[in-house]
Amino acid sequence: MGINEHQELASLAATSLARELGTFLRTRRESLDPSRLGLPRFGRRRTPGLRREEVAQLAEIGVTWYTWLEQGRPVRTSTKVLNAIATALQCTAAETRHLFLLAGKGEQVSAMKPVCEKLSQVSQAILDQLNPLPAVIQNARFDIIGFNQAYSRLTCVDLAQIAPEDRNCLYLAFTNKAWRAALPDWDEGMPRMVATFRAAMADHMHDAAWERQLHRMLAVSDEFKEVWQRYEVRGIENQLKRFRHPRAGVMSLHQTNWWSAPKNGDRLLVYVPTDEQSKAALQILAQE
Repeated sequence: MGINEHQELASLAATSLARELGTFLRTRRESLDPSRLGLPRFGRRRTPGLRREEVAQLAEIGVTWYTWLEQGRPVRTSTKVLNAIATALQCTAAETRHLFLLAGKGEQVSAMKPVCEKLSQVSQAILDQLNPLPAVIQNARFDIIGFNQAYSRLTCVDLAQIAPEDRNCLYLAFTNKAWRAALPDWDEGMPRMVATFRAAMADHMHDAAWERQLHRMLAVSDEFKEVWQRYEVRGIENQLKRFRHPRAGVMSLHQTNWWSAPKNGDRLLVYVPTDEQSKAALQILAQE
């Protein structure tokens, strides 16, 4: 096969990928509900899902350039722009990888981080040894990476029965009734959590995982959306925190943060009773 034939085949393959990418983007765009993303409804929508202009706005890219992508034109794309489009289209990790492959960024796919962060046996052993003190390992997005039995009992939620993608303290606080009921100081603690999430997100602008988390929270909770719009920021700090349990009552615990990696990365949170009554309450939980 001659050089010209090789070049022709390569050109045909690139054209085919570009068309496939355009089809994928359009299909994904049309599957989204504008109202769940907090987008205003102006005028009558002739097609389902988002408009191209809305995707371009969410991704902070030019609408003409995005239109060319959907039309299957051979447009060069950067990793940053592809991540922004994936976030705007609410792509899952698998969909994001597919998008990168269609865009000819196969080398970036192999470098992507694994979807789930797995807890090491050593870390789980530490959590288990801390019983009956409640303890949890979470990342800066409030994703729960590991926990012990005492922590599940404290929050009144069996985390082992919660889907891994839903094990997030922020998400559970706004969507799980049992979790929320265990927080007697909701009006004070909830804005603190949102402000801490906003402050941490400043270090991860245009990070697809962070953007997906934010869009998900805005979609599932009007209450979160209202607090988010206050634009309050707070750093992570040790604090006194109260919990309410239907059998053990209200207990006061001191939350201490321990970082196992660079600060604002994964951290171990341990809850220690501040008085005898709270200590006795934890003993009651340990007997369940």
